[in-house]
Amino acid sequence: MTDTIFGKIIRREIPADIVYEDDLALAFRDVNPQAPTHILIIPKKPIVRLSESSQADTALMGHLLMTVKKVAEQENLSNGYRVVINNGTHGGQTVDHLHLHLLGDRFMGWPPG
Repeated sequence: MTDTIFGKIIRREIPADIVYEDDLALAFRDVNPQAPTHILIIPKKPIVRLSESSQADTALMGHLLMTVKKVAEQENLSNGYRVVINNGTHGGQTVDHLHLHLLGDRFMGWPPG
Protein backbone atom coordinates (compact mmCIF):
# COMPACT_ATOMS: atom_id res chain seq x y z
CA MET A 1 0.00 0.00 0.00
CA THR A 2 1.29 3.43 -0.88
CA ASP A 3 1.05 6.21 1.65
CA THR A 4 -2.16 8.23 1.52
CA ILE A 5 -3.46 11.48 2.91
CA PHE A 6 -5.16 9.44 5.64
CA GLY A 7 -1.83 7.94 6.72
CA LYS A 8 -0.46 11.46 6.97
CA ILE A 9 -3.45 12.52 9.08
CA ILE A 10 -2.92 9.54 11.40
CA ARG A 11 0.74 10.57 11.83
CA ARG A 12 -0.31 14.24 12.31
CA GLU A 13 1.69 15.34 9.25
CA ILE A 14 -1.47 16.98 7.89
CA PRO A 15 -3.93 18.79 10.16
CA ALA A 16 -7.48 17.53 10.50
CA ASP A 17 -10.49 18.35 12.64
CA ILE A 18 -10.32 15.17 14.72
CA VAL A 19 -13.48 14.36 16.66
CA TYR A 20 -12.56 10.92 18.04
CA GLU A 21 -9.51 8.71 18.41
CA ASP A 22 -8.61 5.43 20.07
CA ASP A 23 -5.91 2.81 19.54
CA LEU A 24 -7.58 1.38 16.41
CA ALA A 25 -9.49 4.20 14.74
CA LEU A 26 -9.51 7.91 13.99
CA ALA A 27 -12.54 10.06 13.11
CA PHE A 28 -12.34 13.52 11.57
CA ARG A 29 -14.53 15.98 9.67
CA ASP A 30 -14.48 15.69 5.88
CA VAL A 31 -12.98 18.75 4.19
CA ASN A 32 -15.53 18.41 1.36
CA PRO A 33 -18.72 17.65 3.30
CA GLN A 34 -21.73 16.16 1.54
CA ALA A 35 -24.02 16.77 4.53
CA PRO A 36 -24.03 19.21 7.45
CA THR A 37 -22.30 16.49 9.47
CA HIS A 38 -19.80 14.48 7.42
CA ILE A 39 -17.19 12.59 9.38
CA LEU A 40 -14.71 10.00 8.12
CA ILE A 41 -13.86 7.04 10.33
CA ILE A 42 -10.66 5.26 9.39
CA PRO A 43 -8.73 2.33 10.78
CA LYS A 44 -5.18 3.11 11.86
CA LYS A 45 -4.22 -0.17 10.23
CA PRO A 46 -3.62 0.52 6.53
CA ILE A 47 -6.29 -1.49 4.70
CA VAL A 48 -6.69 -0.32 1.09
CA ARG A 49 -10.40 -1.15 0.71
CA LEU A 50 -13.11 -3.29 2.23
CA SER A 51 -12.64 -5.99 -0.41
CA GLU A 52 -9.00 -6.35 0.67
CA SER A 53 -9.78 -6.88 4.34
CA SER A 54 -9.30 -10.39 5.69
CA GLN A 55 -10.86 -12.67 8.26
CA ALA A 56 -8.16 -11.43 10.64
CA ASP A 57 -9.75 -7.95 10.37
CA THR A 58 -13.18 -9.06 11.64
CA ALA A 59 -12.81 -7.51 15.09
CA LEU A 60 -11.45 -4.27 13.58
CA MET A 61 -14.41 -4.03 11.18
CA GLY A 62 -16.82 -4.39 14.09
CA HIS A 63 -14.85 -1.79 16.03
CA LEU A 64 -15.17 0.67 13.13
CA LEU A 65 -18.96 0.29 13.13
CA MET A 66 -19.12 0.73 16.89
CA THR A 67 -16.96 3.84 16.45
CA VAL A 68 -19.53 5.17 13.98
CA LYS A 69 -22.22 4.63 16.61
CA LYS A 70 -20.14 6.36 19.28
CA VAL A 71 -19.35 9.36 17.04
CA ALA A 72 -22.99 9.63 15.91
CA GLU A 73 -24.06 9.81 19.56
CA GLN A 74 -21.31 12.35 20.28
CA GLU A 75 -22.55 14.47 17.33
CA ASN A 76 -26.17 14.13 18.52
CA LEU A 77 -27.41 12.56 15.28
CA SER A 78 -30.56 11.34 17.01
CA ASN A 79 -32.76 11.82 13.91
CA GLY A 80 -30.70 9.27 11.99
CA TYR A 81 -27.65 9.12 9.79
CA ARG A 82 -26.15 7.23 6.87
CA VAL A 83 -22.95 5.18 6.83
CA VAL A 84 -21.23 4.68 3.48
CA ILE A 85 -18.22 2.60 2.48
CA ASN A 86 -17.05 3.13 -1.09
CA ASN A 87 -15.05 0.21 -2.51
CA GLY A 88 -12.82 0.64 -5.55
CA THR A 89 -13.01 3.04 -8.46
CA HIS A 90 -16.52 2.13 -9.62
CA GLY A 91 -17.71 2.31 -6.02
CA GLY A 92 -16.53 5.92 -5.80
CA GLN A 93 -13.49 5.35 -3.58
CA THR A 94 -10.97 8.16 -4.10
CA VAL A 95 -8.48 7.47 -1.28
CA ASP A 96 -6.85 4.04 -1.11
CA HIS A 97 -7.37 3.63 2.63
CA LEU A 98 -10.57 2.05 3.96
CA HIS A 99 -12.89 4.70 5.37
CA LEU A 100 -16.47 4.98 6.51
CA HIS A 101 -18.48 8.12 5.80
CA LEU A 102 -20.85 9.19 8.57
CA LEU A 103 -23.42 11.58 7.08
CA GLY A 104 -26.12 13.32 9.07
CA ASP A 105 -28.13 16.41 9.96
CA ARG A 106 -30.16 16.25 6.75
CA PHE A 107 -32.69 13.92 5.15
CA MET A 108 -31.00 11.20 3.08
CA GLY A 109 -32.91 10.33 -0.08
CA TRP A 110 -33.08 6.91 -1.71
CA PRO A 111 -31.70 5.70 -4.01
CA PRO A 112 -28.43 7.37 -3.01
CA GLY A 113 -26.64 7.76 -6.27
